[in-house]
Amino acid sequence: MGSLFALVVVVVVVIVLAKLVRIVPQGYEWTVETFGRYTGTLSPGLHFLIPIYQAVGRKMNMMEQVLDVPSQDVITKDNAVVRVDGVVFYQVLDASKAAYEVANLEQASLALVMTNIRTVLGSMDLDESLSKRDEINARLLRVVDEATHPWGVKVNRIEIKDIAPPRDLIDAMARQMKAEREKRANILDAEGFRQAAILKAEGEKQSVILSAEGEKEAAFRAAEARERSAEAEAKATTMVSDAIAGGNVNALNYFVANNYVEALKVMAQSPNQKLLLLPVEATGVLGSLAGIAELAKDALSQQPSRGTPPAKPAGTRIPPPIG
Repeated sequence: MGSLFALVVVVVVVIVLAKLVRIVPQGYEWTVETFGRYTGTLSPGLHFLIPIYQAVGRKMNMMEQVLDVPSQDVITKDNAVVRVDGVVFYQVLDASKAAYEVANLEQASLALVMTNIRTVLGSMDLDESLSKRDEINARLLRVVDEATHPWGVKVNRIEIKDIAPPRDLIDAMARQMKAEREKRANILDAEGFRQAAILKAEGEKQSVILSAEGEKEAAFRAAEARERSAEAEAKATTMVSDAIAGGNVNALNYFVANNYVEALKVMAQSPNQKLLLLPVEATGVLGSLAGIAELAKDALSQQPSRGTPPAKPAGTRIPPPIG
């Protein structure tokens, strides 16, 4: 009997010590209940409780936790059905509120997030829901964090993992994207052709301008040459007229013979068919040439030589008339 009593005493002591000494691990907080009523919170470390009088109520995880949001079908504003899932990052800040303000914290948070996902996506059309992922996350975070604040919970982030439209919508979107890219390609091709046409027109314009300038320059040169030729012709005519007025008939023969030879030259170079009967006053031409030779001799004889007086002009021989 003594040994049995000793064993009972040892067991009671162990149970009392287990109820008396409590060690809270790091990252957790435990609530303390006195006869079932919340009276305090135990932070990480060593604590002593009065057995039977005090007891541990809830053991709350104070670290940031991840809550997976299961997939659900959501109808968008334009009546498109999409399948959406996500993830929630939250942290308990007040252990007593999280323990006693809500019965099941995870289940309540999950239901709240899923409901707000349907609300947010239901106010957007399909294109907005696919392109404005950041806006959806921000709206969800603001609404859910405000709703969970009375529970002593801080929602840090809400991320939409996937938004999957139906297969027929995916195929239609692929066709739309292909058509859009083809449209952009056609626009770029048209712009390229337009630029090429503009550059070609600019080149032709510059070519016409340069050609006109060249023709203008050539016409100016030709006019200048004709002007010089006319001046030379006028000067030659004046000289011949002066010589004739001075009684020198050979000058007239030179003028007539030169024009005669030029006429024969033009006639010979003409591409038209022609008939030339010889002789064509050949004696007259030769007589004119003889007159030219006499004119040259007279010019040479009139030049003064060194040490001798200038020679007297020779007599003038009149060549036979032309024609």
